Amino acid sequence: MSLINTQVKPFNATAYHNGKFVPVSNEDLKGKWSVVVFYPADFTFVCPTELGDLADQYAEFQKLGVEIYGVSTDTHFTHKAWHDTSDTIAKIQYPLVGDPTGAITRNFDVMIEEEGLALRGTFVINPEGEIKLCEIHDNGIGRDAKELLRKVQAAQYVASHPGEVCPAKWTPGAETLKPSLDLVGKI
Repeated sequence: MSLINTQVKPFNATAYHNGKFVPVSNEDLKGKWSVVVFYPADFTFVCPTELGDLADQYAEFQKLGVEIYGVSTDTHFTHKAWHDTSDTIAKIQYPLVGDPTGAITRNFDVMIEEEGLALRGTFVINPEGEIKLCEIHDNGIGRDAKELLRKVQAAQYVASHPGEVCPAKWTPGAETLKPSLDLVGKI
């Protein structure tokens, strides 16, 4: 069953954020747009490239009112240690959520049970707590923060413009589509 248009399941966790350990729950995802990015583990190889790319684009996400949450099955203590030892991770300003029990990872259906690690899962969540985008990658395939930003912009546009949809490669300011009987077969 798809997670699209479902509510984020309840969770409570601890994150490393701006030099502190802070509580994070599903309630923190409500009232604003959120991006939850699952990754396999701290101190690995593809993960810091992705998280660093998100850090480089973080200001653009913030301009859209979006908070990013990085989640792995590591502890918040491990997130702090990684932050303190990696120049790439040190630039992250969004919360890194620890999920050592795997509860959050399972809630989003990205747990690799035999490894105790998450797949590369990306979820865009609207202010009502509904999942609007779900992408899951094999762990050898890195993601692109600029493309994710574009998808968030499309999700926000569609949410604020009922009856319109965003075609492939849509960017803000580009033409959208208004599905109707007159449009069938004309694209």
